[in-house]
Amino acid sequence: MKVGYSGIKGAYAYIAGGKIFPGCECVSYPSFGNVYKAVKNGDCDYGVLPVENSFAGDVAQVMDLLYFGYLYIAGIYEMPITHHLLAVKGAKLSDINRVVSHPQALDQCAGYIKEKGFELSAATNTAVSAREVAEKGDIHTAAIASKETAEIYGLDILDHNINEKDDNMTRFVVISREDEPLLKERQAFSMIFTVNNEAGALAKAVTTIGMNGFNLKAIRSRPARELAWNYYFYIEGEGDIKSNAGNRMIAELKWNCDVIRILGNYHEVITLD
Repeated sequence: MKVGYSGIKGAYAYIAGGKIFPGCECVSYPSFGNVYKAVKNGDCDYGVLPVENSFAGDVAQVMDLLYFGYLYIAGIYEMPITHHLLAVKGAKLSDINRVVSHPQALDQCAGYIKEKGFELSAATNTAVSAREVAEKGDIHTAAIASKETAEIYGLDILDHNINEKDDNMTRFVVISREDEPLLKERQAFSMIFTVNNEAGALAKAVTTIGMNGFNLKAIRSRPARELAWNYYFYIEGEGDIKSNAGNRMIAELKWNCDVIRILGNYHEVITLD
């Protein structure tokens, strides 16, 4: 089985992919869009993409890929994100005066960085920053990345758990060409819709979902490309949307919604160790 991810070996999506699909071949791609195309074209069986971080919010590019594309969500997984300070072997914490990492990781460790007085450098990925530190061998530069990345690139961990918040979590969607969940249970669903341009249309849509017995867990909006100041809404809910109640809900939503697209009906969100 081939599973695509964005970044290089050691990226958090690479780690998540290995946990979701033990023994799979994780295939690196330079961008979220490239991962999406690889699954769409059949080069990969699945793709693992970050869709939301508890600290930084939605990953807008992935949200747009889900809306404007044709693939399905086969499952959603969340993984704790714990950052560590990594340096070449032999370096000490007192040697470090510069840190490099992805901008979100730098932001998530801003308190620690300020306390230490480190200079900042941005990288395209946390794993890329670790590889850069390993290749340059500079004892004065450290990377902020995962402990798995330290093992991959032969770095020492100078300081552990430097996140500002202990509950830093990232949610990953598993994308697939088939509308089939990874596990048999259909306990949750994702759906995207646009509403008619009339007063109360969104409120009616949300009410319709609840009146048919589905618990709405999340709703987010993103600008639609076709027309300025129009938006699409991404929702996550609990329940089997392929049931009779789900079919009835979809039929009723069509009275208020211009576009309805079911992204997936899958097992409940699973937390990865």
